[in-house]
Amino acid sequence: MITISDLSARIAGRLLLDHASVTLPAGTKAGLVGRNGAGKSTLFKIITGDMASESGSVSIPKNARIGQVAQEAPGTEDSLITIVMAADKERTALLDEAETATDPNRIAEIQMRLVDIDAHSAEARAASILAGLGFNAEAQLRPASSFSGGWRMRVALAAVLFAQPDLLLLDEPTNYLDLEGTMWLEDYVRRYPHTVIVISHDRDMLNNAVNSIVHLDQQKLTFYRGGYDQFERQKAENDELQMKAKAKSDAARKHIQSYIDRFRYKASKAKQAQSRIKALERMGTVSAVVEDHVQPITFPEPEKQPASPIVAISKGGVGYEPGKPILKNISLRIDADDRIALLGSNGNGKSTFAKLISGRLKIDGGEMKLAPSLSIGFFAQHQLDDLIPNESPVDHVRRLMPDAPEAKVRARVAQMGLATEKMATAAKDLSGGEKARLLMGLAAFHAPNLLILDEPTNHLDIDSRHALIEALNDYDGAVILISHDRHLIEATVDRLWLVNEGTVKPFEGDLEEYRDLIVASSRKKDDKPQAAADEQVNKADQRKANAEKRASFAPLKKKINEIEALTGKLEKLIAGLDKELADPALYEKAPAKAAAKAKERGEAAAKLSAAEEEWLMLSSEYEEAMAG
Repeated sequence: MITISDLSARIAGRLLLDHASVTLPAGTKAGLVGRNGAGKSTLFKIITGDMASESGSVSIPKNARIGQVAQEAPGTEDSLITIVMAADKERTALLDEAETATDPNRIAEIQMRLVDIDAHSAEARAASILAGLGFNAEAQLRPASSFSGGWRMRVALAAVLFAQPDLLLLDEPTNYLDLEGTMWLEDYVRRYPHTVIVISHDRDMLNNAVNSIVHLDQQKLTFYRGGYDQFERQKAENDELQMKAKAKSDAARKHIQSYIDRFRYKASKAKQAQSRIKALERMGTVSAVVEDHVQPITFPEPEKQPASPIVAISKGGVGYEPGKPILKNISLRIDADDRIALLGSNGNGKSTFAKLISGRLKIDGGEMKLAPSLSIGFFAQHQLDDLIPNESPVDHVRRLMPDAPEAKVRARVAQMGLATEKMATAAKDLSGGEKARLLMGLAAFHAPNLLILDEPTNHLDIDSRHALIEALNDYDGAVILISHDRHLIEATVDRLWLVNEGTVKPFEGDLEEYRDLIVASSRKKDDKPQAAADEQVNKADQRKANAEKRASFAPLKKKINEIEALTGKLEKLIAGLDKELADPALYEKAPAKAAAKAKERGEAAAKLSAAEEEWLMLSSEYEEAMAG
């Protein structure tokens, strides 16, 4: 169990955590969410001991191992498999000692411990993790120095996963993964045997991989049971109740204050006025709901859309050297209303294909025809470095409309989703999300007929991703999207193209089918003998086995359902009691009843907390059993 008690912390004088508290039972898979800059990474630093808190404490079981992805990616001459296996410090130390130990008793202890930690299957496990993150058998034997920084960060992620710490901390792990790696990691985290806290803006990761959400907002930590969609619903309901309670409280306070102001100096009413002053003090105040406004994103509409097809490729190829195509035999067409997502592992050629369509690379063999007057906007994450560091968003936009008045320039910047106070900020001082908004706005500035977005969400929080979804759905042009954010793809595209085996072809299934293919493939690599055995079981036998498995765990599932029903009743009871306790007349007319109600609420809250902890533990047990 992890207990955060009364924690306060500041960065550069800014208060990020203010007497925040939360408890996570052992085995919890928790998503830590909150706006960019709220203090999520700071909380991780406090948990790991890399930063001291101003007050409060973090309690973690003694000898518990904490793991997180290394800040710097490995760049040594060691092979990837060697680097990953070295992350298990205990195994490495035991193997080193085994080579020099002479005491028979100690040798026996070492060998027993190696068996306990399953050391002899370590290489297969490390290879499986690396394969899930996109490294084939050949790549695993190459030195880390031969890979780019993004790929080396995957090696760092593989290393911490291989070490299997008791508390796994993941800070935006999908930022350097493709869709396939993200799907694999989602499945891995869901099945991870210990406690996980993950900071992520990936809605699918937060819905499918975790069983609880910790929300960092207004310097406080709030625990919610379930995935992100459930958190959103619960928070909306809580906010609505709080707004109603505040309105009622404010009205009651205003009424009492009016009486006090009228009669406190009249001798005949002084006693009653004093009584109401004390009642007002006892009431306290109900906090207002603070609404964080997210700036919308707007893409300008193309004035005229060309006739379809806007792009037609026949037996085309593309590469970076003449005569050496990375992709070939491409025969596809893009229509004026197409919304296409490119699937395929990083390195398969998705960005290469996008550069071909955008005109950044020439076709190598075959033929590609573009519609007359076709205008294309292109966004890629690496272009963030192309922004002029000391120039503001207004300066960047003014270059594209030099004769326009200042008001129109600022209006175009506002359409990109940048707040007024950020318009004059130097690009180097903008956040990653603000830079991404600016760059997307510049890419779409001239109202293109086709918009190509290559990983647009890496620096966007969940609400900004939602703003991007709305912008794409409002946009009338064609879209080609490369993204590891499954929710963004599902919400904005209607066609899937798979970049694989040196070509690009339509994928006839949906994303759920694609995910099943990815996860099934990675699990086969995890356990080839088991996969071979499974192939001998026909579908009828498999359905029977699944039914028997569900039946065997039916009592556990029933208990989970009973606890869910109980928590629902307790939450309803607490909401009703809160409503009663918010009435100031209760304290004046029936103070004994008010005290009883307050006591009843405290008891209900304690029962709810205990029920939630039991639900988390049983749900984790059930999920692991069904996944095993």
